[in-house]
Amino acid sequence: MSGHSKWATTKHKKAVIDAKRGKLFAKLIKNIEVAARMGGADPEGNPTLYDAIQKAKKSSVPNKNIDSAVKRGAGLEAGGADYETIMYEGYGPNGVAVLIECLTDNRNRAASEVRVAMTRNGGSMADPGSVSYLFNRKGVVIVPKGELTEDDVLTAVLDAGAEEVNDLGESFEVLSEATDLVAVRTALQDAGIDYDSADANFVPTMQVELDEEGAKKIFKLIDALEDSDDVQNVFANFDVSDEVMEKVDA
Repeated sequence: MSGHSKWATTKHKKAVIDAKRGKLFAKLIKNIEVAARMGGADPEGNPTLYDAIQKAKKSSVPNKNIDSAVKRGAGLEAGGADYETIMYEGYGPNGVAVLIECLTDNRNRAASEVRVAMTRNGGSMADPGSVSYLFNRKGVVIVPKGELTEDDVLTAVLDAGAEEVNDLGESFEVLSEATDLVAVRTALQDAGIDYDSADANFVPTMQVELDEEGAKKIFKLIDALEDSDDVQNVFANFDVSDEVMEKVDA
């Protein structure tokens, strides 16, 4: 996972800068609204909402925007849209499998934007089920390193159902079953360990090794997909070595 996860970490930094464009804010707000609609306005009793709020705060979304999103989602304030989650599947350059998770109030617009981004960037759409079998849904918690060792993190999360802890360079990645995500996150909090994000993500079971040219193509495709307001997440089964990653960054 090294190159892929490192790329995800680099992307996280880039996302913080991109937040100034408001794109990220809009996606985080949408997540909060949907979480509140699904499980109510109380973050203590709604772990999905709790995580959505934490993520928004870490990306400096103003509290008043967060509060409004919770109220809209829970029906306490007018203006909430009826969002639905849709998964699209496809292949990127070099046969990389791509899962695209949309959260949209307009199914036709989402489908059209995803299709255009794919076809313009060397990708193609695939039938439902033809790509998703290459991924497992996992709980993924990213913990900034600071003074922590891998053992510190492992000790905190082992009894909560964590499966593995990976060293990503500047942070640790804690993987668990998606159903154990809340328990793992809570265990970290109880141990006084801060985390950057806690999400149920699609983690690939096998990966396609990419060279510099292939990496540039797949990053370009993912950027194009994420440019759509309807696209919340993009998951892909590529691996990029540290050496290739350095060349791409350069």
